[in-house]
Amino acid sequence: MGLVERDEHSEMSTQESNLNTLQTPPPIADGRGEPLIAIRDLEVYFDMGRGKKGIVKAVDGVTFDIYPGETLGLVGESGCGKTTLGRAILRLIEPTAGQVLYHGKDLAHLSAREMRKQRRHLQIIFQDPYASLNPRMTVGQIVGEPLDTFRIARGREADERVQQLLETVGLSKRFIKRYPHEFSGGQRQRIGIARALAVDPDFIVADEPISALDVSIQAQIMNLLEKLQREKNLTYLFISHDLRAIRHVSDRVAVMYLGKLVEIADAKTIYADPLMPYTKALISAVPVPDPKVEASRQRIVLEGDVPSPINPPRGCRFHTRCPYVIQACKEVVPPLVEIKPGHFAACIRISPEQPDIEKVAPGDAPGLAAAKSASSGL
Repeated sequence: MGLVERDEHSEMSTQESNLNTLQTPPPIADGRGEPLIAIRDLEVYFDMGRGKKGIVKAVDGVTFDIYPGETLGLVGESGCGKTTLGRAILRLIEPTAGQVLYHGKDLAHLSAREMRKQRRHLQIIFQDPYASLNPRMTVGQIVGEPLDTFRIARGREADERVQQLLETVGLSKRFIKRYPHEFSGGQRQRIGIARALAVDPDFIVADEPISALDVSIQAQIMNLLEKLQREKNLTYLFISHDLRAIRHVSDRVAVMYLGKLVEIADAKTIYADPLMPYTKALISAVPVPDPKVEASRQRIVLEGDVPSPINPPRGCRFHTRCPYVIQACKEVVPPLVEIKPGHFAACIRISPEQPDIEKVAPGDAPGLAAAKSASSGL
């Protein structure tokens, strides 16, 4: 399976239109000032290859902003495109189309040389602490490698810097000559965090950094990430399928389904008042640590499996599993619309005038007008 490459003519037209795009107000701006990272219509398609017909639309037209100093939680079912999106932002996977703006500079269209200069500011913490560390290298070499790559420090200065980084993430500087196999999973993830911090980045993609760890260690890693954010003014994209973890660490939460963003809002708001039916189902699956409340609340159980990204459904991609589906849902692609202040959702069955889908009359689609305006470019 290979990436679908950009068409040269479309790439040139995209570059020529960058200025116009930047002058257009972003669809999810909410008065927070200039974003650190701005994603615009990002697409990542994979060709099936080996004679197979079909394209996997892993990320399909995603747009959102990440602001300095915040943690944006990205949540969704396995296979929805969360990790692909995070890696495409950093160009670890090449985007098929769209823009990734960092301080207004489009990372998606930089040359390899120019992108290398930006990587110092953009780092990643990988999901698997066992596979992400080179077993042939000592901890000192692993954490010190970025210092040498970007010519930040060498020799004795680099050794001292590595020791400081290890202590910053809660490891003894005596571990500098040990190998990854000598550490537990939680300790290895701390080494991965130290490596990401080595170059003093502005932005870190935390790609499910706690999913491979024991529950007792997960809280330690989340607390460490929050502590480092306060001390170093870091900005995170925190990717996870663990809704409890997302709630704990995030300032805002974005929900993905089958390659598309379907809802984004303040973390407290999205957990207390989800709007899109898919988000409602996700939130209802989070256990409540109160036996009486847990016994009385109603769980929303979705029927059917997630459709294939090779052949996604027409219209709203959630319509095959949505309990509120009507015929228009199968025909119209819902845009991300601000339903309440700072709360955006992609569903034609709700609107700013009627945000509660349960109160919408059967067959009505109050958000249809907004969808048609978006599709016509008005």
